[in-house]
Amino acid sequence: MLSMASAQAAYQLNMTESVTPIGRQLYGLHMLVFGICVVIGVGVFGVMAWSIFHHRKSKGAVPADFHESTKVEVAWTVVPLLILIGIAIPATGTLIELEDAKTDAEITLQVTGIQWKWKYTYVDEGISFVSNLAQSSRDVMKDPTGNENYLLEVDNPIVLPVNKKIRFLFHADDVIHAWWVPELAVKQDAIPGFINDSWAIIEEPGVYRGQCAELCGKDHGFMPIVVNAVSEAEYQEWVAGMQAEAAAAASAATQEWSMADLVERGETVYQANCSACHGPTGAGIPGAFPAITGSSIVLDADPAAHIDIVVNGKAGTAMAAFKNQLNDIDIAAALTYQRNGLGNSVGDTIQPSTIAAAR
Repeated sequence: MLSMASAQAAYQLNMTESVTPIGRQLYGLHMLVFGICVVIGVGVFGVMAWSIFHHRKSKGAVPADFHESTKVEVAWTVVPLLILIGIAIPATGTLIELEDAKTDAEITLQVTGIQWKWKYTYVDEGISFVSNLAQSSRDVMKDPTGNENYLLEVDNPIVLPVNKKIRFLFHADDVIHAWWVPELAVKQDAIPGFINDSWAIIEEPGVYRGQCAELCGKDHGFMPIVVNAVSEAEYQEWVAGMQAEAAAAASAATQEWSMADLVERGETVYQANCSACHGPTGAGIPGAFPAITGSSIVLDADPAAHIDIVVNGKAGTAMAAFKNQLNDIDIAAALTYQRNGLGNSVGDTIQPSTIAAAR
């Protein structure tokens, strides 16, 4: 009995209760409609059950002989109408408030869906980064036993302050994705060529997890979302750190990097951004995605074609342009790793300054 109770506690059928004001309104509206449905269901099926039992043939029941009843017809028209009006009034107010993402927004976060990762841009803070499935989940894919947040961890989580109105802007670079964090009551499609928006005020600090909720390709299940809600002071400290990190990366991009440093960094970049298509060992997926190992583009002594396809992508294929996803150092490191790892040994290095010029 104890084990059954534990299983039932984990088996949630209802909506997730939110930590945002609009989320609580949505949950309350849901429970209101659910309660009305329960009352109607109990009433209708109760009358049916009572009628079947008390007017059964064995008791000699004789069916009534009438065809129209003005009172009944008025009742079954007016009563549902009143119920719908009772639902529509609070629903309309909630929907209007839900759509008002722009008014009084204090932070604007642009969310871009990419196969198969998310890119986040803090519009006013000048911060931008890509969030991938964490390596901890990739490492245990064959046996995720004991991994509490399997497929729900990322390498770069979002950080947002509590008690601030956050406006989310959603779009996609390739196919339709859907950004969904249940506890924030935000679920919105990210569509190429369109901008959708939503908003939230997170009232409780914590870690909130979500996923892509639109079937977007073979790695649809590997696009988690992690939101760290922190105090205003912690958020400002994080913003300052990210801005300093971006400035340091810009400065480092002008320096000459050794092959060892580029290959070491490139392996991490490759596994996070390239392995989904080309495989963790560079073997590719036959018939779908080409191999990196032994590729004529990679092994070419002139790296121009290799640089171009990674920076600008290839039209008509799944090969994305990484110039808007990764910085110069990460692209240079990934290219150097591909040319001197994964079974390849070209012997050259691609410097960040070369990527900057290729842009």
